[in-house]
Amino acid sequence: MAVRATVSRFPVNSEALESCAVQWGVAVTPFAAADERGQPPTTGDGGDRVPRCEQCWAYFCSHCDLERWGWACALCGTLNGFDDDTARRFQRPGGCPELNSSFVDLEIPVDEAEGGGDGAQARPVYVAAVDLACSEEFLELIKSALLAALEALIPGSLFGLITFSHKIGLYDVQGPIPLVKNVFIPPDLDEDGLPIALEDVMPLLSFLAPIDTCKDRIVTALDTLRPTSSWERGASASGQEEDTVLLGGRGFGTAMSALIDYLSSEYGSTFALAARVFAFLSGAPDYGAGLLDTRRYGEQYASKGVDADLALLPEQIPFYRDLAAVAVQAGACIDIFAATDEYTDLASLKFLSIESGGSLFLYANTDDSTLPQDIYRLLSRPYAFGCVLRLRTSSDFEPGNSYGHFFPDPQYENVQHIICCDSFATYAYDFDFTHNEGFSRHTDPAVVQIAFQYSVIEPIMETSGNESQSSASYKFCLKRRLRIRTLHYRPARNISEIYDSVDPEVVLHILVHKVILESSDKGVREGRHQVHAWLALLAARYNQTLSSDARTLLSSIDIDFSQCPQLQMVPQLVFALLRSPLLRLHEEGIHPDYRIYLQCLFSALEPSSLAKAIYPILTSYSSPNKLAFPRHTLSRAALIMSESPIFLLDAFTNLIVYYSSRPRTMLILLHLFLPTDIVSPFVTLRSDARTLLSSIDIDFSQCPQLQMPILLATFCLLRTTIDKLKQDRCITPKLTFIHGGKDDPTLFESYLIEEQDVDGSGFATGSGFVAFRESVRNVAAEIIQEEIGS
Repeated sequence: MAVRATVSRFPVNSEALESCAVQWGVAVTPFAAADERGQPPTTGDGGDRVPRCEQCWAYFCSHCDLERWGWACALCGTLNGFDDDTARRFQRPGGCPELNSSFVDLEIPVDEAEGGGDGAQARPVYVAAVDLACSEEFLELIKSALLAALEALIPGSLFGLITFSHKIGLYDVQGPIPLVKNVFIPPDLDEDGLPIALEDVMPLLSFLAPIDTCKDRIVTALDTLRPTSSWERGASASGQEEDTVLLGGRGFGTAMSALIDYLSSEYGSTFALAARVFAFLSGAPDYGAGLLDTRRYGEQYASKGVDADLALLPEQIPFYRDLAAVAVQAGACIDIFAATDEYTDLASLKFLSIESGGSLFLYANTDDSTLPQDIYRLLSRPYAFGCVLRLRTSSDFEPGNSYGHFFPDPQYENVQHIICCDSFATYAYDFDFTHNEGFSRHTDPAVVQIAFQYSVIEPIMETSGNESQSSASYKFCLKRRLRIRTLHYRPARNISEIYDSVDPEVVLHILVHKVILESSDKGVREGRHQVHAWLALLAARYNQTLSSDARTLLSSIDIDFSQCPQLQMVPQLVFALLRSPLLRLHEEGIHPDYRIYLQCLFSALEPSSLAKAIYPILTSYSSPNKLAFPRHTLSRAALIMSESPIFLLDAFTNLIVYYSSRPRTMLILLHLFLPTDIVSPFVTLRSDARTLLSSIDIDFSQCPQLQMPILLATFCLLRTTIDKLKQDRCITPKLTFIHGGKDDPTLFESYLIEEQDVDGSGFATGSGFVAFRESVRNVAAEIIQEEIGS
């Protein structure tokens, strides 16, 4: 469990919080294998026996004060007595991890009836829901992705295949030949669901097939998938008017509603953990329940004077948000993979995914899609099911808003239910004071305690028969665990201490969550204004704190935070956030579905990854084996001033290797990326050394057997760095090589934002970040002037 706070020294009261203007909160990655310093938790059993405070229900931890007959709660100070069992356990401190560590991961006993031990109901369940109202190219991509998924799934898992269009297809792959049974979706939205329940069409145990014994037949079933033709849709709707026949064919809403009901019928008996549903979409639902009207996206806003950035962000209908609540109750986690360049209205669909603990992926085309790699990564990393996350604080302050992909508990505050949580999933909280006086005793630390209860499965392989002809059967053991992390934060003695303790990446993390909510509610323009206004307020408060002479303050406003290294990166991060597609305007060509995709991606990233996605890291190399400079500003000037020939730009979703067209660069790359016996014949093709450097044939056009990308070698530092970056990521970044002077540099230059104007006018004026700083300075001056005048 990694926990990072926006400030390590907390504001002492409401006045200090307002005076510093810094976001106050924490980012929590509960299923991370270690804390933010890389230390793993102390493990043990007895998670069900950890003492709890009678007043605030906080868990006992090593920060609590022990008395002879009891303990004082570290959060509220209440004195609690020991029961007989706790008293006996605490007499043996070595067997009580909570006595010795503030970060513990303790096992909770699980009954056999609940899937504990080696119960078969603990088997993990995966269902692929495939859109057949699609193109051949889409379906080929989905087949590749599901083949990759089958390789990632652990043996013994249960897998089901369902298709949807104007009908729902259920596949039985447990017999010698895969069979499909279809149920037609009624086009009338007023009709209550399907005419027959899926359970009556095919028993769930016939639908869910074991991977280890049915893998080949699942592959055969995938080969039979074909796009549904318009003729089939027309034939199914015989008797309808002609206009009605061709109106739709993608009954996604009806199919998902029926599938969730199908799975819920056996939740807790056939399977004890959540079922993961992979929904593959090639366009917007346009048939049956949950139909979405895609006509709201178009040029009509220009003629009607409607703000597209506001109109396209809210959900169109509540159907999918309501369906997400049903999915949570049914224990279904839904991941949506949309592979389309058409408007799909992800603003409405996203709730089905994020509130059930799933992810949302968007691929603009099928040619260079990373969908197979992404789903393989998704299934290869560990994840927890049936999670409950609870954050508690000491009595002087309390959690305010919570942010992330979870379902809030309808009864208890600050309790979040997460159907599925992997080691990357991150959630955020901001804080408020419970009273204006703040921390009543400034010497006492502020305490934050995070409890994370979750389930995991551990496979158990059994063998039967004699040693020479043994057959393996796979069962799973369900484990329930309680992870508790308790942290102390000291109140700051003054505002300067707060500024010196700022973590800019976590500040950006909280800010992005807030601006996503603001944009969805009031539009992108209002979100942009909020971000700009906050930075100006921070600059004003910073200058007021450090200046003792109000008369000279207005003439020398420090917009660069020169006396506070922790804040110096904040203006660049805010500028980059305003230049991000997340907050760029509709008229700049930002597709609304792409904006929603970024909202879902950014709201699940941990702070360092989010900062990289907002403000990429540009690194230079003097040679493929030698790092020149670890970080440059994102400007063309940085490239011009640097003598390094090779640049690596890490934008989280994209990795770009850019190398100049200087002859020396090409020779360095040749000698360090390729063996000498390859370089030598290449050089011998040129008899004139003077023309060799000016016309290096990097593509080996005269020697087909050597035509290979020169950066495929694995023995240099640059390639090793790229491989590590790709491995440590929750999604698959696209890797692009750009030869300066030969390839189109537009993609690389689009990330050099500091010469770009924040309003989207590009490189026309050349002012960029400089003009942005001046605009912030002017607003900060207005704030200071107004407060001096008052």
